[in-house]
Amino acid sequence: MVHVPAVTDSETNPEPGEHEPAGVEPAEAEPGAAATRSARTWAVVLAACAGQFLVVLDVSVVNVALPSMRTDLGLSTIGLQWVLNAYTIAFAGFMLLGGRAADIFGRKRMFLAGLAVFTAASLAGGLAQEGWQLLAARGVQGLGAAVLAPATLTILTAAVPAGPARTRAIATWAAVGAAGGAAGGLVGGVLTDLLSWRWVLLINVPAGALVLVAAVLWLTESRAKEARRRLDLPGAVLVTGGLAVVAYGIVQTEQSGWGAAATLVPLLGGLLLLAAFLVVEARTRTPLMPLRLFRVRAVSAANAGMVVTGSASFGMWFFLTVYAQNVLGYTPLQAGLALIPSSLSVVLGSKLAPLLMRRVGARHVAVIGALVGAAGFGWQSMMTADGTFLGTILGPGILMTAGAGLAMTPLAALATESAAPGEEGLVSGLVNTSRTMGGAIGLAVLSTVAAARTSHGTDPVALTEGYALAFLTGAGLLLAAAVLMFFWLPRHSDT
Repeated sequence: MVHVPAVTDSETNPEPGEHEPAGVEPAEAEPGAAATRSARTWAVVLAACAGQFLVVLDVSVVNVALPSMRTDLGLSTIGLQWVLNAYTIAFAGFMLLGGRAADIFGRKRMFLAGLAVFTAASLAGGLAQEGWQLLAARGVQGLGAAVLAPATLTILTAAVPAGPARTRAIATWAAVGAAGGAAGGLVGGVLTDLLSWRWVLLINVPAGALVLVAAVLWLTESRAKEARRRLDLPGAVLVTGGLAVVAYGIVQTEQSGWGAAATLVPLLGGLLLLAAFLVVEARTRTPLMPLRLFRVRAVSAANAGMVVTGSASFGMWFFLTVYAQNVLGYTPLQAGLALIPSSLSVVLGSKLAPLLMRRVGARHVAVIGALVGAAGFGWQSMMTADGTFLGTILGPGILMTAGAGLAMTPLAALATESAAPGEEGLVSGLVNTSRTMGGAIGLAVLSTVAAARTSHGTDPVALTEGYALAFLTGAGLLLAAAVLMFFWLPRHSDT
């Protein structure tokens, strides 16, 4: 197993009166103590996974509700896309900051704070009366998710010792996260059909409150004991602004084309902000993202794999949902039900991954997952306007999601196993950032590709041609990811 060089002022130690490792009680001498510790450890894993499920669910749960939101709030086509992007960009842009805050101020504290912000913003979004109010609430939701998500993986890896047990726990976390993305269509469809679009956000309020109570009861505090307790706020602002502006520029291509000033100015501006972010990180004494992390092969390769695979898999749920509704004529509830097998498939892929990793290694499992997903995307790209459930949703959907589940688990395990003491939250935030930002940029690119092929046509045949090209592009991305991971990921690991 490869380790990041340790930093002298960031060795992990519990604060006075806190337990070590994070999230579990110290060893006890009484009979049955081992069983008690085991039960408490998996209670911690359950709480962490529940938090992860909520934040990933909200990436996709609004998909089937978008037509209802547009009618009720008068949102434009671009506005609808920003219902998704406002959340994912804030989520990804601030996740590095959230991961660092978890290491410095405490994993439990940041878990609770992030979940509280996420829950309150969900309430505000569900009660929104104007389009801008909904977009603002989605942005704040993303900020809460950015604080919460890194803490979930850090709490989990600290609670379970390194080895097969931790790999299984990470697989559970990956499966729950993937299931959150997969279940979004079903949950959103049921709530939109039976109640209203507002409940795709309001449902987070009781769910968030329940997880808050569980976290207060089950989690114990830990943090990285550091001499300099400073957060790199300039870095957070630059990376979030840069990613948001780049995403905006990509979205503008749908209306203005790639050569227009309305596209080129934000694209170049966003790239300049990201370049400034790298300069700041190289010079500041307490960087948000220490660039030396990327000298570790497992960290750099796993995160690159996350970006590329995430760019295809996030868009998959969006295009499957709109194809089912806009072309095949499914109701929101029917669209959600149609995606149940895919939801189960992604969980199965995530849970199979640890078994395969022990036999063929993490690198090969990640590559296999990307290839399986690419086959599903290729199949899906042959969709027609008169497609059937079995041939154009069920079969390719199962392959696409099983591949995603197989690929994500070894990538997350490789990256987190390489974290130095005191930097677990930072690396966890980086993993989540790579996956989510890859998804946000990927959705913008694939939406642009689909719109370019459709040429503003709204009939089922034109829409299908656009969606099919988006899936074909996704297949190409996953093939590129497979090649990248085969040659770059470490050949041997202790995972």
